[in-house]
Amino acid sequence: MRNTATHPLTPLQQAILDVLWSGGPSTAETIREALGSRYPLKDSSVRTLLRRLEARGLVTHTLDGKVFVYAAKAPAQRIAAKAVRSIIDRFWSGSIEQFLTGMVDEKVLSAAELERLARKVKSGAAAGAGGKKR
Repeated sequence: MRNTATHPLTPLQQAILDVLWSGGPSTAETIREALGSRYPLKDSSVRTLLRRLEARGLVTHTLDGKVFVYAAKAPAQRIAAKAVRSIIDRFWSGSIEQFLTGMVDEKVLSAAELERLARKVKSGAAAGAGGKKR
């Protein structure tokens, strides 16, 4: 599988995954219809995009008769976490502490939100549900 962190998702790729996450397994035609007027695409364009997402390991397909049915290979939360990890690695040399400090400094995250997050992490770790360390 290719390194998906190297190439962030385009808005169109994100929209396709959003359709799969919200609607479940879908055909290319169903996805094209769901994209509607936001992204007026030909069926062949949708199929090309789906093949590219599949090559990146983000989408898989099964065969239903003669029709490919596509599904997201990973939940949205996992893809989002990988994207955030990539940003942390690129801009903060992998330091989550520097990342969070920057989020507070730039008023993206308040100190109160950070404190609530710290309590949640602490209670999860105490219950044995802490995330894996990197």
